[in-house]
Amino acid sequence: MSIHDELLARTRATLPAWLAIYYDEPIAIDRGEGRHVWDLEGNKYLDFFGGILTTMTGHNVPEVTAAIQEQAGKVLHTSTLYLSQPMVELAEQIADLSGISDAKVFFTPSGTAANDAAIMLATAHRGSNQVLALRNSYHGRSFTAVAVTANRSWSPTSYTGLNVSFVHGGYRLRSPFGHLDDEAFTAACVDDLRQVIDMMTSGDVACFIAEPIQCVRGFALPPDGFFGAFKEVLDEHGILFISDEVQTGWGRTGEHFWGYQAHGITPDIMTFAKGVGNGLALGGVVATAEIMDAFEANSISTFGGNPLATVGALANLKYLLDHDLQGNALKQGARIREILEPVAEQTEWIAELRGKGLMLAIETVEPGGLEPDPGRAGALMEGTKARGLLVGKGGLYGNVLRMAPPLSLTDDEAEEGAVIIADAIRDLS
Repeated sequence: MSIHDELLARTRATLPAWLAIYYDEPIAIDRGEGRHVWDLEGNKYLDFFGGILTTMTGHNVPEVTAAIQEQAGKVLHTSTLYLSQPMVELAEQIADLSGISDAKVFFTPSGTAANDAAIMLATAHRGSNQVLALRNSYHGRSFTAVAVTANRSWSPTSYTGLNVSFVHGGYRLRSPFGHLDDEAFTAACVDDLRQVIDMMTSGDVACFIAEPIQCVRGFALPPDGFFGAFKEVLDEHGILFISDEVQTGWGRTGEHFWGYQAHGITPDIMTFAKGVGNGLALGGVVATAEIMDAFEANSISTFGGNPLATVGALANLKYLLDHDLQGNALKQGARIREILEPVAEQTEWIAELRGKGLMLAIETVEPGGLEPDPGRAGALMEGTKARGLLVGKGGLYGNVLRMAPPLSLTDDEAEEGAVIIADAIRDLS
Protein backbone atom coordinates (compact mmCIF):
# COMPACT_ATOMS: atom_id res chain seq x y z
CA MET A 1 0.00 0.00 0.00
CA SER A 2 1.37 3.44 -0.96
CA ILE A 3 1.77 6.32 1.48
CA HIS A 4 -1.26 8.05 -0.03
CA ASP A 5 -3.41 4.90 -0.05
CA GLU A 6 -2.71 4.36 3.64
CA LEU A 7 -3.45 7.98 4.47
CA LEU A 8 -6.70 7.87 2.48
CA ALA A 9 -7.84 4.80 4.43
CA ARG A 10 -7.10 6.54 7.72
CA THR A 11 -8.88 9.68 6.49
CA ARG A 12 -12.03 7.78 5.57
CA ALA A 13 -11.98 5.96 8.90
CA THR A 14 -11.76 9.08 11.07
CA LEU A 15 -13.10 12.07 9.09
CA PRO A 16 -16.65 12.68 7.77
CA ALA A 17 -17.80 10.73 4.71
CA TRP A 18 -19.07 13.97 3.15
CA LEU A 19 -15.59 15.52 3.10
CA ALA A 20 -14.80 16.09 -0.59
CA ILE A 21 -11.34 14.96 -1.70
CA TYR A 22 -9.87 15.48 -5.17
CA TYR A 23 -8.65 12.79 -7.59
CA ASP A 24 -9.18 9.08 -8.12
CA GLU A 25 -5.87 8.60 -6.31
CA PRO A 26 -5.76 11.45 -3.74
CA ILE A 27 -2.49 13.07 -2.78
CA ALA A 28 -1.20 14.87 0.32
CA ILE A 29 0.81 18.06 -0.15
CA ASP A 30 4.08 17.83 1.79
CA ARG A 31 5.77 21.14 0.92
CA GLY A 32 5.66 24.07 -1.49
CA GLU A 33 7.96 26.60 -3.10
CA GLY A 34 6.74 29.50 -5.21
CA ARG A 35 4.03 28.09 -7.46
CA HIS A 36 5.04 24.44 -7.07
CA VAL A 37 4.18 21.77 -4.50
CA TRP A 38 5.46 18.27 -3.76
CA ASP A 39 3.37 15.38 -2.44
CA LEU A 40 4.40 12.85 0.20
CA GLU A 41 5.81 10.53 -2.45
CA GLY A 42 8.03 13.26 -3.93
CA ASN A 43 5.96 14.07 -7.04
CA LYS A 44 6.20 17.72 -8.14
CA TYR A 45 3.19 19.72 -9.38
CA LEU A 46 2.61 23.21 -10.75
CA ASP A 47 -0.16 24.61 -8.53
CA PHE A 48 -3.01 26.21 -10.48
CA PHE A 49 -5.50 26.21 -7.59
CA GLY A 50 -3.58 27.56 -4.59
CA GLY A 51 -5.50 25.73 -1.89
CA ILE A 52 -8.84 27.07 -3.19
CA LEU A 53 -7.56 30.56 -4.15
CA THR A 54 -5.87 30.96 -0.77
CA THR A 55 -2.16 30.74 -1.57
CA MET A 56 -2.20 34.24 -3.05
CA THR A 57 1.43 35.32 -3.22
CA GLY A 58 2.94 31.83 -3.44
CA HIS A 59 4.24 28.98 -1.33
CA ASN A 60 7.02 29.69 1.17
CA VAL A 61 7.48 33.36 0.23
CA PRO A 62 10.63 34.33 2.21
CA GLU A 63 9.36 37.74 3.34
CA VAL A 64 6.08 36.29 4.59
CA THR A 65 7.66 33.20 6.16
CA ALA A 66 10.22 35.31 8.03
CA ALA A 67 7.50 37.55 9.52
CA ILE A 68 5.51 34.51 10.69
CA GLN A 69 8.58 32.86 12.22
CA GLU A 70 9.53 36.01 14.10
CA GLN A 71 6.02 36.42 15.50
CA ALA A 72 5.84 32.73 16.45
CA GLY A 73 8.80 33.34 18.75
CA LYS A 74 6.91 36.11 20.54
CA VAL A 75 3.24 35.21 21.10
CA LEU A 76 0.68 33.26 19.06
CA HIS A 77 -2.56 34.26 20.71
CA THR A 78 -4.10 36.99 22.85
CA SER A 79 -7.78 37.42 21.69
CA THR A 80 -9.56 40.73 21.10
CA LEU A 81 -9.85 41.33 24.85
CA TYR A 82 -6.39 42.89 24.60
CA LEU A 83 -5.04 45.61 22.34
CA SER A 84 -3.11 44.24 19.35
CA GLN A 85 -0.73 46.37 17.33
CA PRO A 86 -0.60 44.10 14.22
CA MET A 87 -4.39 43.73 14.21
CA VAL A 88 -4.87 47.51 14.28
CA GLU A 89 -2.23 48.05 11.59
CA LEU A 90 -3.88 45.49 9.31
CA ALA A 91 -7.35 46.91 9.98
CA GLU A 92 -6.14 50.40 9.09
CA GLN A 93 -4.66 49.19 5.83
CA ILE A 94 -7.67 47.12 4.81
CA ALA A 95 -10.09 49.92 5.71
CA ASP A 96 -8.10 52.26 3.47
CA LEU A 97 -7.96 49.76 0.60
CA SER A 98 -11.64 48.81 0.88
CA GLY A 99 -13.03 51.98 -0.67
CA ILE A 100 -15.73 52.13 2.02
CA SER A 101 -15.87 55.52 3.69
CA ASP A 102 -15.54 55.84 7.48
CA ALA A 103 -14.74 52.13 7.55
CA LYS A 104 -14.23 49.80 10.47
CA VAL A 105 -12.94 46.22 10.30
CA PHE A 106 -13.80 43.08 12.28
CA PHE A 107 -11.58 40.01 11.86
CA THR A 108 -12.75 36.40 11.80
CA PRO A 109 -10.97 33.05 11.32
CA SER A 110 -12.59 32.35 7.90
CA GLY A 111 -14.70 33.59 5.01
CA THR A 112 -17.69 31.64 6.30
CA ALA A 113 -17.46 33.42 9.65
CA ALA A 114 -17.02 36.75 7.86
CA ASN A 115 -20.21 36.29 5.85
CA ASP A 116 -22.02 35.13 8.96
CA ALA A 117 -20.92 38.28 10.82
CA ALA A 118 -21.82 40.54 7.89
CA ILE A 119 -25.36 39.19 7.72
CA MET A 120 -25.74 39.51 11.49
CA LEU A 121 -24.59 43.14 11.26
CA ALA A 122 -27.05 43.89 8.47
CA THR A 123 -30.02 42.24 10.17
CA ALA A 124 -29.23 44.00 13.46
CA HIS A 125 -28.82 47.37 11.77
CA ARG A 126 -32.01 47.02 9.72
CA GLY A 127 -34.09 45.18 12.32
CA SER A 128 -35.13 42.52 9.80
CA ASN A 129 -34.31 38.88 9.10
CA GLN A 130 -35.14 39.18 5.40
CA VAL A 131 -32.18 38.64 3.07
CA LEU A 132 -31.73 38.58 -0.70
CA ALA A 133 -29.10 36.39 -2.36
CA LEU A 134 -28.30 35.20 -5.87
CA ARG A 135 -29.21 31.89 -7.42
CA ASN A 136 -26.14 29.68 -7.89
CA SER A 137 -24.44 31.39 -4.94
CA TYR A 138 -22.04 29.99 -2.36
CA HIS A 139 -21.17 31.82 0.86
CA GLY A 140 -19.77 29.22 3.26
CA ARG A 141 -20.52 26.33 5.57
CA SER A 142 -22.12 27.86 8.69
CA PHE A 143 -25.86 27.64 9.41
CA THR A 144 -26.31 31.24 8.22
CA ALA A 145 -24.01 30.96 5.21
CA VAL A 146 -25.71 27.81 3.96
CA ALA A 147 -29.06 29.62 4.18
CA VAL A 148 -27.90 32.14 1.54
CA THR A 149 -26.19 29.48 -0.61
CA ALA A 150 -28.25 28.55 -3.66
CA ASN A 151 -26.26 25.57 -4.86
CA ARG A 152 -27.76 22.17 -4.10
CA SER A 153 -24.35 20.49 -4.15
CA TRP A 154 -23.31 22.58 -1.14
CA SER A 155 -26.62 22.92 0.74
CA PRO A 156 -26.97 20.13 3.33
CA THR A 157 -30.02 21.65 5.06
CA SER A 158 -32.92 23.98 4.33
CA TYR A 159 -33.42 25.00 7.96
CA THR A 160 -32.66 28.64 8.74
CA GLY A 161 -33.65 31.57 10.92
CA LEU A 162 -33.42 33.87 7.93
CA ASN A 163 -36.14 34.65 5.41
CA VAL A 164 -34.16 34.32 2.18
CA SER A 165 -35.31 35.13 -1.35
CA PHE A 166 -33.10 34.30 -4.32
CA VAL A 167 -32.67 36.64 -7.26
CA HIS A 168 -31.58 35.84 -10.80
CA GLY A 169 -27.79 36.14 -11.02
CA GLY A 170 -25.12 36.74 -13.61
CA TYR A 171 -24.55 33.15 -14.78
CA ARG A 172 -25.58 33.54 -18.41
CA LEU A 173 -24.82 30.18 -19.99
CA ARG A 174 -27.97 28.49 -18.64
CA SER A 175 -30.05 31.62 -18.04
CA PRO A 176 -33.40 32.17 -19.79
CA PHE A 177 -32.02 35.67 -20.44
CA GLY A 178 -28.69 34.36 -21.72
CA HIS A 179 -29.43 35.19 -25.36
CA LEU A 180 -29.73 38.90 -24.56
CA ASP A 181 -26.92 41.43 -24.92
CA ASP A 182 -25.25 42.80 -21.78
CA GLU A 183 -27.59 45.75 -21.35
CA ALA A 184 -30.77 43.78 -21.95
CA PHE A 185 -29.56 40.88 -19.76
CA THR A 186 -28.86 43.26 -16.88
CA ALA A 187 -32.25 44.95 -17.34
CA ALA A 188 -34.05 41.58 -17.23
CA CYS A 189 -32.27 40.62 -14.00
CA VAL A 190 -33.06 44.02 -12.46
CA ASP A 191 -36.72 43.49 -13.32
CA ASP A 192 -36.52 40.12 -11.55
CA LEU A 193 -34.98 41.82 -8.51
CA ARG A 194 -37.84 44.32 -8.36
CA GLN A 195 -40.41 41.54 -8.62
CA VAL A 196 -38.76 39.47 -5.90
CA ILE A 197 -38.77 42.47 -3.54
CA ASP A 198 -42.39 43.31 -4.39
CA MET A 199 -43.79 39.78 -4.45
CA MET A 200 -41.68 37.74 -2.04
CA THR A 201 -40.79 40.11 0.81
CA SER A 202 -42.62 42.42 3.18
CA GLY A 203 -40.44 45.29 1.96
CA ASP A 204 -38.11 45.78 4.93
CA VAL A 205 -35.29 43.60 3.61
CA ALA A 206 -32.06 43.78 5.59
CA CYS A 207 -29.48 43.08 2.92
CA PHE A 208 -28.49 41.62 -0.40
CA ILE A 209 -25.35 39.45 -0.49
CA ALA A 210 -23.50 38.59 -3.69
CA GLU A 211 -20.15 37.40 -4.97
CA PRO A 212 -19.01 39.69 -7.82
CA ILE A 213 -17.92 36.48 -9.54
CA GLN A 214 -19.65 33.29 -8.40
CA CYS A 215 -16.65 31.20 -7.52
CA VAL A 216 -17.72 27.73 -6.39
CA ARG A 217 -20.30 27.97 -9.16
CA GLY A 218 -17.43 27.89 -11.65
CA PHE A 219 -16.30 31.53 -11.92
CA ALA A 220 -19.62 32.65 -13.42
CA LEU A 221 -19.49 36.39 -13.95
CA PRO A 222 -22.12 38.95 -14.93
CA PRO A 223 -21.59 41.88 -17.31
CA ASP A 224 -19.64 44.82 -15.87
CA GLY A 225 -22.08 47.27 -14.30
CA PHE A 226 -24.56 44.52 -13.40
CA PHE A 227 -24.44 45.16 -9.66
CA GLY A 228 -24.45 48.91 -10.20
CA ALA A 229 -27.93 48.53 -11.69
CA PHE A 230 -28.91 46.26 -8.79
CA LYS A 231 -27.72 48.76 -6.21
CA GLU A 232 -29.95 51.51 -7.61
CA VAL A 233 -32.96 49.32 -6.77
CA LEU A 234 -31.56 48.29 -3.39
CA ASP A 235 -30.94 51.93 -2.42
CA GLU A 236 -34.57 52.78 -3.19
CA HIS A 237 -35.55 50.34 -0.43
CA GLY A 238 -32.69 51.01 1.98
CA ILE A 239 -31.38 47.45 1.47
CA LEU A 240 -27.70 47.04 2.37
CA PHE A 241 -25.33 45.59 -0.25
CA ILE A 242 -22.84 42.97 1.01
CA SER A 243 -20.04 42.19 -1.45
CA ASP A 244 -18.54 38.76 -0.75
CA GLU A 245 -14.92 39.27 -1.82
CA VAL A 246 -13.61 36.09 -0.21
CA GLN A 247 -12.34 34.80 -3.56
CA THR A 248 -12.49 37.84 -5.87
CA GLY A 249 -10.53 40.24 -3.66
CA TRP A 250 -6.89 41.34 -3.51
CA GLY A 251 -6.43 41.95 -7.24
CA ARG A 252 -7.10 38.42 -8.48
CA THR A 253 -9.35 39.63 -11.31
CA GLY A 254 -6.46 41.72 -12.64
CA GLU A 255 -8.71 44.57 -13.71
CA HIS A 256 -9.56 45.66 -10.18
CA PHE A 257 -8.42 45.17 -6.59
CA TRP A 258 -11.96 44.21 -5.52
CA GLY A 259 -14.55 42.46 -7.66
CA TYR A 260 -17.21 45.06 -6.86
CA GLN A 261 -15.18 47.76 -8.62
CA ALA A 262 -16.20 46.39 -12.03
CA HIS A 263 -19.72 47.64 -11.31
CA GLY A 264 -19.16 51.29 -10.47
CA ILE A 265 -20.38 50.98 -6.89
CA THR A 266 -19.17 50.82 -3.32
CA PRO A 267 -20.86 48.21 -1.10
CA ASP A 268 -22.21 49.00 2.35
CA ILE A 269 -20.45 45.92 3.74
CA MET A 270 -17.63 43.83 2.34
CA THR A 271 -16.26 40.47 3.42
CA PHE A 272 -12.81 39.03 2.74
CA ALA A 273 -10.66 35.99 3.59
CA LYS A 274 -8.56 33.36 1.80
CA GLY A 275 -5.76 35.20 -0.02
CA VAL A 276 -5.10 37.83 2.63
CA GLY A 277 -3.63 35.19 4.96
CA ASN A 278 -1.88 33.20 2.20
CA GLY A 279 -2.85 30.07 4.13
CA LEU A 280 -3.17 31.49 7.62
CA ALA A 281 -6.72 31.36 8.99
CA LEU A 282 -7.97 34.92 8.55
CA GLY A 283 -11.11 36.62 7.29
CA GLY A 284 -13.06 39.71 8.09
CA VAL A 285 -15.79 42.26 7.53
CA VAL A 286 -15.48 45.90 6.47
CA ALA A 287 -18.42 48.24 6.99
CA THR A 288 -19.20 51.86 7.68
CA ALA A 289 -18.86 52.82 11.33
CA GLU A 290 -22.63 53.26 11.57
CA ILE A 291 -23.27 49.68 10.47
CA MET A 292 -20.32 48.11 12.28
CA ASP A 293 -21.33 49.69 15.59
CA ALA A 294 -24.95 48.50 15.26
CA PHE A 295 -24.56 45.78 17.92
CA GLU A 296 -25.71 46.82 21.37
CA ALA A 297 -24.48 43.63 23.04
CA ASN A 298 -20.86 42.90 23.86
CA SER A 299 -18.86 40.71 21.51
CA ILE A 300 -15.32 39.39 21.05
CA SER A 301 -13.36 37.20 18.67
CA THR A 302 -11.22 34.50 20.23
CA PHE A 303 -9.21 33.66 17.12
CA GLY A 304 -10.08 36.38 14.60
CA GLY A 305 -7.20 38.81 14.10
CA ASN A 306 -4.75 36.80 16.21
CA PRO A 307 -1.14 38.09 16.20
CA LEU A 308 0.31 35.33 14.06
CA ALA A 309 -2.31 35.64 11.32
CA THR A 310 -2.28 39.45 11.22
CA VAL A 311 1.52 39.70 11.15
CA GLY A 312 1.60 37.18 8.32
CA ALA A 313 -1.16 39.04 6.48
CA LEU A 314 0.66 42.36 6.81
CA ALA A 315 3.78 40.85 5.22
CA ASN A 316 1.68 39.10 2.58
CA LEU A 317 -0.22 42.26 1.67
CA LYS A 318 3.02 44.24 1.49
CA TYR A 319 4.48 41.68 -0.90
CA LEU A 320 1.33 41.79 -3.04
CA LEU A 321 1.41 45.59 -3.35
CA ASP A 322 5.18 45.99 -3.69
CA HIS A 323 5.29 43.49 -6.57
CA ASP A 324 2.08 44.68 -8.31
CA LEU A 325 0.61 41.19 -8.30
CA GLN A 326 -2.71 42.62 -9.49
CA GLY A 327 -0.99 43.74 -12.68
CA ASN A 328 0.66 40.35 -12.97
CA ALA A 329 -2.72 38.62 -12.61
CA LEU A 330 -4.03 40.65 -15.55
CA LYS A 331 -0.96 39.83 -17.66
CA GLN A 332 -0.75 36.11 -16.90
CA GLY A 333 -4.51 35.60 -17.16
CA ALA A 334 -4.41 37.08 -20.66
CA ARG A 335 -1.53 34.75 -21.59
CA ILE A 336 -3.40 31.66 -20.38
CA ARG A 337 -6.52 32.71 -22.29
CA GLU A 338 -4.48 33.32 -25.43
CA ILE A 339 -3.34 29.70 -25.39
CA LEU A 340 -6.64 28.12 -24.32
CA GLU A 341 -9.20 30.09 -26.34
CA PRO A 342 -8.41 28.50 -29.74
CA VAL A 343 -8.52 25.03 -28.18
CA ALA A 344 -11.81 25.74 -26.39
CA GLU A 345 -13.39 27.11 -29.56
CA GLN A 346 -12.43 23.97 -31.49
CA THR A 347 -13.64 21.54 -28.81
CA GLU A 348 -17.32 20.66 -29.13
CA TRP A 349 -17.65 19.53 -25.50
CA ILE A 350 -16.41 22.86 -24.09
CA ALA A 351 -19.34 25.25 -23.73
CA GLU A 352 -17.36 28.20 -22.43
CA LEU A 353 -13.98 29.51 -21.34
CA ARG A 354 -14.67 32.39 -18.94
CA GLY A 355 -13.29 34.47 -16.13
CA LYS A 356 -11.05 37.43 -15.39
CA GLY A 357 -7.38 37.68 -14.50
CA LEU A 358 -6.25 34.55 -12.68
CA MET A 359 -9.82 33.31 -12.18
CA LEU A 360 -10.50 31.21 -15.26
CA ALA A 361 -12.90 28.34 -15.88
CA ILE A 362 -13.80 25.79 -18.54
CA GLU A 363 -17.34 24.37 -18.54
CA THR A 364 -17.77 20.92 -20.07
CA VAL A 365 -20.97 19.69 -21.74
CA GLU A 366 -22.23 16.84 -23.87
CA PRO A 367 -21.33 17.58 -27.51
CA GLY A 368 -24.02 19.46 -29.40
CA GLY A 369 -25.85 20.99 -26.45
CA LEU A 370 -25.64 22.29 -22.90
CA GLU A 371 -26.19 19.04 -21.01
CA PRO A 372 -23.58 19.14 -18.22
CA ASP A 373 -20.77 16.60 -18.55
CA PRO A 374 -19.10 16.17 -15.16
CA GLY A 375 -17.37 13.03 -16.42
CA ARG A 376 -15.28 14.98 -18.91
CA ALA A 377 -14.45 17.62 -16.30
CA GLY A 378 -13.25 14.88 -13.98
CA ALA A 379 -11.23 13.22 -16.74
CA LEU A 380 -9.69 16.55 -17.67
CA MET A 381 -8.75 17.15 -14.06
CA GLU A 382 -7.11 13.72 -13.86
CA GLY A 383 -5.33 14.36 -17.14
CA THR A 384 -3.76 17.58 -15.92
CA LYS A 385 -2.65 15.93 -12.67
CA ALA A 386 -0.96 13.14 -14.63
CA ARG A 387 1.00 15.87 -16.46
CA GLY A 388 2.04 17.60 -13.21
CA LEU A 389 -0.60 20.32 -12.87
CA LEU A 390 -3.15 20.80 -10.07
CA VAL A 391 -6.43 22.55 -10.91
CA GLY A 392 -9.83 22.86 -9.23
CA LYS A 393 -13.34 21.73 -10.09
CA GLY A 394 -16.73 23.31 -9.40
CA GLY A 395 -20.11 24.23 -10.81
CA LEU A 396 -23.56 23.09 -9.77
CA TYR A 397 -23.13 19.91 -11.81
CA GLY A 398 -19.42 19.40 -11.09
CA ASN A 399 -18.64 20.09 -14.76
CA VAL A 400 -16.39 23.15 -14.48
CA LEU A 401 -12.59 23.14 -14.38
CA ARG A 402 -11.26 26.06 -12.28
CA MET A 403 -7.85 27.70 -12.69
CA ALA A 404 -6.62 30.07 -9.97
CA PRO A 405 -2.84 29.95 -9.47
CA PRO A 406 -0.93 32.20 -7.06
CA LEU A 407 -0.79 35.79 -8.31
CA SER A 408 3.02 35.62 -8.52
CA LEU A 409 2.79 33.19 -11.47
CA THR A 410 5.67 33.71 -13.94
CA ASP A 411 5.51 33.94 -17.74
CA ASP A 412 6.99 30.46 -18.16
CA GLU A 413 4.67 28.93 -15.55
CA ALA A 414 1.57 30.51 -17.12
CA GLU A 415 2.52 29.07 -20.49
CA GLU A 416 3.44 25.68 -19.02
CA GLY A 417 0.13 25.33 -17.19
CA ALA A 418 -1.96 26.47 -20.15
CA VAL A 419 -0.15 24.10 -22.53
CA ILE A 420 -0.72 21.20 -20.12
CA ILE A 421 -4.46 21.95 -20.03
CA ALA A 422 -4.58 22.33 -23.81
CA ASP A 423 -2.78 19.00 -24.29
CA ALA A 424 -5.11 17.30 -21.82
CA ILE A 425 -8.13 18.66 -23.74
CA ARG A 426 -6.77 17.41 -27.07
CA ASP A 427 -6.02 13.95 -25.66
CA LEU A 428 -9.49 13.70 -24.15
CA SER A 429 -11.05 14.71 -27.46
